[in-house]
Amino acid sequence: MSDMPLITVIVPVYNIREYLPRCVRSITGQTYENLEIILVDDGSQDNSGIICDDYANTDKRILVIHQQNAGVSAARNTGLAMVTGDYIGWVDSDDWIEPDTYECMLKNAQEYKADIVVCSRMERYEDRSIF
Repeated sequence: MSDMPLITVIVPVYNIREYLPRCVRSITGQTYENLEIILVDDGSQDNSGIICDDYANTDKRILVIHQQNAGVSAARNTGLAMVTGDYIGWVDSDDWIEPDTYECMLKNAQEYKADIVVCSRMERYEDRSIF
């Protein structure tokens, strides 16, 4: 493995145009930039696929796969079939990640020689946040 391992991030996408830009920007804006980002459009009917294509046209790290709707698990598996990275990350298309998420996770994976690294999450609601 090189000094700068490639991290593949798989994002299943289905009818999520309202949240998709924030999600993709949170991934493309990572402090760790050696990323392969696979957006799997699972037959969206709301222009989410077009949004994916627009991002791919502006960032060479993004690969978009369009498929007929088969569900989130099938979309994740489609992404898995295309992985070229040394590590694999997942982000749901209605979520976003902190700017240093993959930098921190990679540091811990390397430091502890870990096969799997997980992180916490926060759920935000109008009246509260849950960690």
